[in-house]
Amino acid sequence: MADMTKLNEELKAKARVIRVQAKNPLELVQAQFLARGASGIKGVQRRFRIMDDDGNRKLNFEEFSKGIHEVGVVLNKEQEIELFRFFDRDGEGTIDFEEFLRTIQPQMNDRRRKLVEAAFVKMDNTGDGTVTVKDIANAYNAKKHPKYNSGEWSDVKVYQEFLKTFEADGHVDGIVTLDEFISYYASISCSIDSDGYFDLMMRNSWGADLLV
Repeated sequence: MADMTKLNEELKAKARVIRVQAKNPLELVQAQFLARGASGIKGVQRRFRIMDDDGNRKLNFEEFSKGIHEVGVVLNKEQEIELFRFFDRDGEGTIDFEEFLRTIQPQMNDRRRKLVEAAFVKMDNTGDGTVTVKDIANAYNAKKHPKYNSGEWSDVKVYQEFLKTFEADGHVDGIVTLDEFISYYASISCSIDSDGYFDLMMRNSWGADLLV
């Protein structure tokens, strides 16, 4: 795991640039979520899923508007309407919020995504698409963390800080899904320009034997 304090500061700096240069409401929203750091989008995901009372994964405009306000997104009414219409491609008056969440999440190129998926598969011994925090602790090399090497953190502290990245609004269920794992590293990826450095970071954390 990289130094999250440094990475989050880099993400916030990049978000400020994106926000200034944003050409449409979607880019404004992406910048606002990016400014929250590597784990910021998970609270947003949880909030929208809670709003899906009937489990149909759809939101009308009123629900959508309420949801983005509750998670702290700042848009005027015209921007909200434009953003909603972007996702309501069939004009039925509802949007698929899973598609919305996937779109606002930072994207990784294929090589980086394959590295992240390989790290997850390495832990997912049952192949059911989930791993426990214990699985992660057994696989993650805390001694590669810069704050462990500097003596600032113990290996236990590194592990505790890593687990916090999978919390959303204070909720911890002890399970990490592939989507959560990808979401975490997608945000980190935004602050790393070099594919080579991203590759090195992943292998230092999860082992040199990652297959891509």
